[in-house]
Amino acid sequence: MTKKKYQRYSSEFKGLALRRASEDGVTDKEVCEDLGVSERQLRRWRDQFRLEGDEAFPGLKQSQSEEVVELKRKLKRAEQERDFLKDAAVFFAKESK
Repeated sequence: MTKKKYQRYSSEFKGLALRRASEDGVTDKEVCEDLGVSERQLRRWRDQFRLEGDEAFPGLKQSQSEEVVELKRKLKRAEQERDFLKDAAVFFAKESK
């Protein structure tokens, strides 16, 4: 049995979907077909937004902070590798003389 992969949507995407669904003359079905989400999912987002307001979709903020931490870690590693290669170049330059 394979696990089903769930699509994660950003808070901006969810907000866009809710704004489009609230426009006059636009049905939930049309919005869902355009964006590729189910009507049930749109209703869940709408209910969550009604209950929590602007705090309803904090996911993007968390993922950005996690991404920043990961990028800082990668930068530190790249700087260490760069420094090592500089030292190695100096060492081998002295040895070749």
